[in-house]
Amino acid sequence: MAGSSVEGGVRTTLRVEGLAILMLCVAAYARTGSGWMLFALLFLVPDLSFAAFLFGPRIGAAAYNTMHSTLGPLTLGTASVVLHQPLALAVALIWLAHAGFDRAMGYGLKYATGFTDTHLGHIGRKSQTA
Repeated sequence: MAGSSVEGGVRTTLRVEGLAILMLCVAAYARTGSGWMLFALLFLVPDLSFAAFLFGPRIGAAAYNTMHSTLGPLTLGTASVVLHQPLALAVALIWLAHAGFDRAMGYGLKYATGFTDTHLGHIGRKSQTA
């Protein structure tokens, strides 16, 4: 997706922000007392959204982006604080940590053109055109 992703220093800044989100969420999670087994069990759950790509890139991108956007965990986290639901807060922190981890690794939100086209740039090998 030429011209539709960030490059250079901006891309680096977004990846460092992802790392900061991950580290902040892990530190906050440690204070919840929820136990690291829950963290380990739930950390990769958002990646189950990969399966939606079996139904095509548009549906796959929508499912992936829903599970990897920061909006869902921030909404859940806010609701958990307002409603005094510590387990929901723990889940929100795990979910947000996952999103931060993915951003730090360079896995951005997906475009409907395919799994490898992200807002942080192309991932994987670029196809060779003859």
